[in-house]
Amino acid sequence: MAETCDILISGGGIAGLTAAAAFASKGFSVICADPAPPVTERDAEGSDLRTTAFLQPAQALLERCGIWARLADHAAPLQIMRIVDAGGARPEPRVVKDFNAADISDQPFGWNLPNWLLRREMIARLAEVPNADLRFGTGTTALFTRTDEARVSLSDGSQVTAKLVVACDGRNSPMREAAGIPVKTTRYGQKALAFAVTHPVPHDNVSTEIHRSGGPFTLVPLPEYQGQSSSAIVWMERGPRAQELLNLEPAAFEAAMTERSCGLFGGLKLASRRTIWPIISQSAERLNGERLALMAEAAHVVPPIGAQGLNMSLGDLRSLLELAEARPEGLGDAQMLAAYHKARHNEILLRVKGIDLLNRTSMLAPRPLRDLRAFGLNALYSLAPVRKTLMQMGLGVK
Repeated sequence: MAETCDILISGGGIAGLTAAAAFASKGFSVICADPAPPVTERDAEGSDLRTTAFLQPAQALLERCGIWARLADHAAPLQIMRIVDAGGARPEPRVVKDFNAADISDQPFGWNLPNWLLRREMIARLAEVPNADLRFGTGTTALFTRTDEARVSLSDGSQVTAKLVVACDGRNSPMREAAGIPVKTTRYGQKALAFAVTHPVPHDNVSTEIHRSGGPFTLVPLPEYQGQSSSAIVWMERGPRAQELLNLEPAAFEAAMTERSCGLFGGLKLASRRTIWPIISQSAERLNGERLALMAEAAHVVPPIGAQGLNMSLGDLRSLLELAEARPEGLGDAQMLAAYHKARHNEILLRVKGIDLLNRTSMLAPRPLRDLRAFGLNALYSLAPVRKTLMQMGLGVK
């Protein structure tokens, strides 16, 4: 006899856990399954050292589902987004443009948190919610749907019958594949190094994105670590160069990253191990199947530029929540899921294309093209109406 629930969520990453908390807080019964055990300690093997910047709309959603109260004390506010072009003969700033959240809001653009800590606090929150059931170490293996229900097979041999299946199970989503939904994938030949550092020059809640070649080098504020200013770094480079950097001895790596940062924060020191991730861009042909909604990286993957990835995912979640609350009796039916696809698909495609363009521009290696990028950056970001529009679009409020 299959278990039953309102919503089965395939995938227990940040997006899946947020979805579980959001739907459960609205009274829906939720089962969330993920094949991997969660790693919730900073220095444990397999911990996710990337960070997530929750922009204002995402933070509001976390507040509504009872998660933000657990996160607020650990979050580093992002008051200013700084874009630096350092594409000249030497790695030094030649164009610097600041976007200050105060120009459009009385709140910061967002708040930055480590992914391992997000998992820890989200799991603790879900333990307090009686209608949320987390199944770590259990994956989804098969999907069978009819017009009125979905039946999902789990890796422990059990089955769950649900009104709606939400696929939050990553770029190689088993539920998306089971539904036969095609994806378009772009590979850049890039990889991203993700790690934490300490530095003598305070970050002053400024997130700094430095463009030279190979991809952006981004420092995102973290709370102090062992009494020192600390930032999370995502360093994007072409694959072979990224691998070389990963293999450097710590002292040589610290010298290389300090040079790549243009010395803006003084000497950078590693404050964690280094991790490496492939960079792709991906979008699903559609976001809906029978009794199935694709969300987060099952629906779209973008390079880590402008804090768009998870914030797009939580845009998906807000849309699904609104539709579920408006017609709870139609949870997971064809009308709801067609409306979800219509609400999100075009915006996702626009953002995927926009971030693809930004990434390709950031990768430019030839000097004349880097000079052209600096000229364009200077001209574009100097126009006040353009700056304001870009900030609103970045927040997802335009």
